[in-house]
This record gives sequence, C-alpha cells and structure tokens, in this order.
Amino acid sequence: MFIIVFILLALFVIYSMLIEYYRRAWLAIPQFSRDRNREDRSLKSWSSAGWREPATSISVIIPARNEENNIRACLDSLSLQSYPKKLYQVIVVDDQSTDNTWKLLQSNHYPDMHTMSLKLADHLPAKGTVSAYKKFSIETGIGAATGELIITTDADCRFHPDWLRTVAGFYESTGARFIAAPVRIDAGPSFLAVFQTLDFITLQGITGAAVYKKFHSMCNGANLAYPKKVFYEVGGYRDIDRIPSGDDMLLMHKIYKKYPEQVLFLKDKRAIVTTQSETSWKGFFNQRIRWASKADKYDDKRIFAVLLLVYLLNGVFPILLLASCWNRWWLLVFFVLLFLKTVIEYPFVHAVASFFDQQRLCVYFPLLQPFHIFYTVGIGWLGKFGSYRWKDRKIST
Repeated sequence: MFIIVFILLALFVIYSMLIEYYRRAWLAIPQFSRDRNREDRSLKSWSSAGWREPATSISVIIPARNEENNIRACLDSLSLQSYPKKLYQVIVVDDQSTDNTWKLLQSNHYPDMHTMSLKLADHLPAKGTVSAYKKFSIETGIGAATGELIITTDADCRFHPDWLRTVAGFYESTGARFIAAPVRIDAGPSFLAVFQTLDFITLQGITGAAVYKKFHSMCNGANLAYPKKVFYEVGGYRDIDRIPSGDDMLLMHKIYKKYPEQVLFLKDKRAIVTTQSETSWKGFFNQRIRWASKADKYDDKRIFAVLLLVYLLNGVFPILLLASCWNRWWLLVFFVLLFLKTVIEYPFVHAVASFFDQQRLCVYFPLLQPFHIFYTVGIGWLGKFGSYRWKDRKIST
C-alpha cells in the first residue's frame, strides 16, 4: 500500500510541475496590444488610431455545414471589421449542407465586403472518397483565395471589430509563419455551458503556454492564420488528409517542423474569437470525442506524452473509488488527491479566465472537478475506440 501511495504522490508532483509550468508560461506571454501601444509613441508612421497603415491582403476561410442559424450573424460580424474592405475577402465553403445554409449565403449581400460562396459538391473529386470534409473545404477555399494571409474560422463565431487588424499587425511585426490565436466560449447560465467553458479555458491556457514555450503544438481551428504560400510549401493537408479531424493541430505541426521559431501565439483581447457553446450533452460529447480522436495521430510526440500523463492522473480516481469498495481507506486517498488536484489547477485556470474576462466562473471550478475527471477518462477512451456524429455524419475513430 505504501508503494502505491508513493507512486500516486510522485505522479501528482510531476503533474503539479507541469501545470505550474503552463501557468508561468501563460503569464509570460507578451500581450501584443501592450507592446504595440508602447511602440506607437515612437513611430510617427502609425495612424492616429494607433495602428500601422494595413498592408496585408487577407482571405478569411469559413467551412460551413448546416449553419443556417449562425452564418448570417458570422458574416454580419465580419462586415463590421475596421480593416480596410479592399484588403480582405471572406470565402464561405458550403460543405453539402442539408438545411438552408446555401440559400442564406445567396440571399445575404454585403456591398462593401468582398464575399465568395463555394459549393464543396462542385469541387469533390470524380473518383475516390473524401475522408476529411472540413480539410477539403478549407483547401478548396484556399485554392480560390487571393489574399497573402489565410485566416480560418468557424461559421458560429463572432469577432472583435479590430480582429483582422490585430492579426495582420502581429503577422507584419513578427513575420510569423503560423499564428494560433485565442478562442472564447460564450458561456451561458446552464451547467453544461459553465462546464464546457471552464474546460475550454484550460485548453486555451495550455495552447498559449505550449506555443509560446515551443513545448508542443496546440491550437484551435476557429482562430488560425498562416501565409497562403506556407500552406503550399508544407504540402497542405497531404499525408493527413485521411484523418477526419486535425485541420488545425496536424497542419500546425507540419508548419512547425519547417519554421519552428515562427509558430507563435497571439495574446491580445482584440484577437479573441467568440464561439458558441454546445447546447446539448450529446453535441458536447460528440465534439470532444472528435477532438480526442486525433490524439494518437500526432506526429508531435511531445503532446502525446502530456496527454498520457493527464489521462493516467485522471484515471487514478475511478480506480480509487473502485478500490474503496474493499477498503474505505482508499476513499480518503481519493478525496485528498481530489483536493490536491483542485489546488494545483485553480491558479492556472483563474489566470487564463481573467484574460477572457470569465474569472467569475472560477467559483464553480472546485465543484466541477469530479465531473471533469470522469469526463476526461471517458472522452479519452471513446476518442480512441468509439465513434461520433458531427454535422449529421457518423465517423469512426
């Protein structure tokens, strides 16, 4: 028994060191807006609003499937961008929607914004099958893009008016070959909304910290940017085009291998993209299983090691509960370790939540810990051995 407790404590020590590493790294990421404002005072070439005159042409790619409830608001938000309309275009690729998405795309007109709507069905290969429709949608959009910088997002997203200005400014000032930028879930009052928002905050913190420290590759496809020429330099989605998910992280690692010092995280509140939370547990689990299904497909073995550590640590708790059926002493160990896990993670989650102005949700963090543990174990298992439905498509992992 003593040996088992010693192993558990050693596992928690390693985990606590990892979380503290992420917390310090997150806090160390320079905030682009702060650096930009400092530079404003010394450069007369900047406009009166504190920005350089924009120079980069941008193509925003939006893959959309059955998004009739979201696409109009998404395009409305993009039409309000402060970036010069002549310098950006919006390309929506309709991925064989079975609702009114395509009709809405045809009926919505933005005279001051260059928009293009493509039907994926018109671009599908005559022979062979497509396994990764989202990747193929993005690739189709990039093929039609005229912009120097590709920015990908989702049809259910909303944007700060200075979103494109911020991303373009960061790209021009750093020469980044790949930009991972922050994504925020618009949390509602329900238990499900709060649960997935706190989970997502943790993922965003790990993303920023890992990218900044070059610790491992991680990003979210709702807010990514890379030069069009770099996409083709690394072969686009070639060699990963049979994997249903991974249009974000798998591509990121391909670019990282070629430009390891130019894969960056943009930490600026104006760069935050806001997405909607899943409205049902079924939709939430399908989404997370889809994300987890690519875990063993990563060429970046560093993130696999992190995922394994996280999974092993969370897997300890169900085992302890089962063991307590024979010896109640293990139930005490369960609660002690649960308390330690909460204490270890809370400062990190609060630091990230503060950036997204969602620190008020941290009061629920200790209460949701048991749910999150069993969710992590279950999703990890289903991501490897289960299947999921996404946009009315059933996909085996």
